[in-house]
Amino acid sequence: MKDILAELEERRAAARMGGGEKRIAKQHENGKLTARERVELLLDEGSFEEYDTFVAHRCTDFGMEKNRPYGDGVVTGWGTINGRLVYVFSQDFTVLGGSVSATHAAKICKIMDMAIQNGAPVIGLNDSGGARIQEGVDSLAGYGDVFQRNIEASGVVPQISVIMGPCAGGAVYSPAMTDFIFMVKDRSYMFVTGPDVVKTVTNEVVTAEELGGASTHTKKSST
Repeated sequence: MKDILAELEERRAAARMGGGEKRIAKQHENGKLTARERVELLLDEGSFEEYDTFVAHRCTDFGMEKNRPYGDGVVTGWGTINGRLVYVFSQDFTVLGGSVSATHAAKICKIMDMAIQNGAPVIGLNDSGGARIQEGVDSLAGYGDVFQRNIEASGVVPQISVIMGPCAGGAVYSPAMTDFIFMVKDRSYMFVTGPDVVKTVTNEVVTAEELGGASTHTKKSST
């Protein structure tokens, strides 16, 4: 029994480390917190109950079977804010850029379903580079499942999105369908595609902030 408990604690420690010490340090250097640090600050102390801590992706292409971090790049669960129940998912940019796989999406869908069933708000802390290319259409199908939950939850429970990093493509469609969107100035961006692609296609030079920063969405897009 002691060996089993020791192994469990080792796995929990590995899950808490996300993408590893170097990537966590890089996240902090960029002025950003990790997914778990954000959850801890958001919720009442000691109230967070995590789901699917040890879930990993199922992809075996492009050498992905050798890189299967626990949690698959998103921390999900429930907790309280001022004593009130909320469901939360927090994407981990230190794990494969917070990219969305089929498993990653399934974790998000699970807590959205629970939020609808229990009549509680769902809060998404978004920090994702979009679809996980290695999974191809499986990743896109996962996004479709999340979008379906956005529609089912609309008008039923509050949906709150907090954009905390460079979110592009599929990573911004879901937040656009939620009730409230908060962004971090000079730290978070929402766009369908980034400045490099814009330059390639239109020869127009724009910064990430001009294209999809907090000021742009506040003053122009009205997202």
